[in-house]
Amino acid sequence: MSTSKLFAAIIALGALAACETVQGAGQDISTAGQTISAESQAVQDDL
Repeated sequence: MSTSKLFAAIIALGALAACETVQGAGQDISTAGQTISAESQAVQDDL
């Protein structure tokens, strides 16, 4: 395998790993937002 192909493969794998990390972070943030919304709704219902 030539150096340029190896470099391209490493870059592609890095990009795929970054996408997976961003997707996971987005899911975590979404879950946190849903929890906050549910808790604020519970507080409003109690008022």
